[in-house]
Amino acid sequence: MKKTLLALLLAFVAAVALLPETPRIPVSGATAADWNPQSFWYYPWGRSGTHKGIDIFAKEGTPVLAATQGLVVHTGVDSMGGNIVLVLGGKWRLHYYAHLQRIDTQALRWVKAGEPLGTVGTSGNAKGKPPHLHYAIRTPYPQPWLYNASVPQAWNKLFYVDPNRWLLQ
Repeated sequence: MKKTLLALLLAFVAAVALLPETPRIPVSGATAADWNPQSFWYYPWGRSGTHKGIDIFAKEGTPVLAATQGLVVHTGVDSMGGNIVLVLGGKWRLHYYAHLQRIDTQALRWVKAGEPLGTVGTSGNAKGKPPHLHYAIRTPYPQPWLYNASVPQAWNKLFYVDPNRWLLQ
């Protein structure tokens, strides 16, 4: 029984790593004109110090869609991101969706690119700001080719993917 479970887990791990990535803008109807491409890794940025994603602006209640296929590994609320969804996609990348008005999915659910996850809002530290989706992509492995010692928190940047570049590839 334990060997079977371990074999299934290892097969799942391998399958997720090999998933094709299918970049899709995660806000219904949005285009690249709806975010500032220079905002990724912008410093200084409030309590977090460095902005580790992009903010895609849209009308409150606009559907937030999965940017790629994957497994919803977490849904919930935190003080900075407010209502959040975390999706594990191809290459073991974690896609983080924050400031949602509403969450329309649940943990341990498989989603395809373009499936609804929630709606654009102002939850968390976005209260009082224009409605937007904060979208970030984190990787569990370092990307040393991104290292630049002159960039604030450069060591931390090794574990993030620029969503602007990823979406427009």
